[in-house]
Amino acid sequence: MQTEHTYKQFDAELEAVRAKVLQMGGLVEQQIVNALESLISVNPKLAAEVMETDQRVNALEVQVDEDCSHIIARRQPAASDLRMIMMVVKTITDLERIGDEATKIARVAQKIYESDRMYKPRFNEIKTMVTLVREMLRTALDAFARLDVTRTVEVARQDEQVDEQFRAAMRQLITFMLEDPRTISMSLEVLFVAKAIERIGDHAKNIAEYVVYMVKGKDVRHTSVDEMERETLAP
Repeated sequence: MQTEHTYKQFDAELEAVRAKVLQMGGLVEQQIVNALESLISVNPKLAAEVMETDQRVNALEVQVDEDCSHIIARRQPAASDLRMIMMVVKTITDLERIGDEATKIARVAQKIYESDRMYKPRFNEIKTMVTLVREMLRTALDAFARLDVTRTVEVARQDEQVDEQFRAAMRQLITFMLEDPRTISMSLEVLFVAKAIERIGDHAKNIAEYVVYMVKGKDVRHTSVDEMERETLAP
């Protein structure tokens, strides 16, 4: 009975940690949404809210990291349980970095507001990128919650789309700057934001890869999407 009780405690601790990770995920997704809206509407209050949320995300990362350290010290987990904890530690790092990228975008919005320019950069071109990375993050977190690898390849394929959209935006912005040097400052700001969104996509893909590692025991980092798909379909 003591052993069964210990296992139940261990499972409860793991579930509590996973719940905090999903809480972090919800916060960073809201950061992404608010960061984009703060840009498009040049809303300094919304930008400030993104930065405040980032502090909550950072605090959760510290809490989960400490929880995982305590679980390892007390329970000495092995095999799949250890993989679970490793997945959690890696995932919270990527979530914290997604929050950082959203905060960078919010700072651009704040800078634009404070400069009180007559002409402000247009960010409509990157809306599609934001929609994609938000979907990637949701799918990756859903895979994390369910320990389901079936849609992780979808995240990797969407990351390729985001990369292509970033390259297309960069080519377009370079053309603008070459044709009219007056657009250089604004174009660089749009490019900075587009790069932050592209990095968010990379972090969402990382989370999906950790799920594959957890479920299949295979490290699919630095592999092609086709190789990742083969691993997810393997029995």
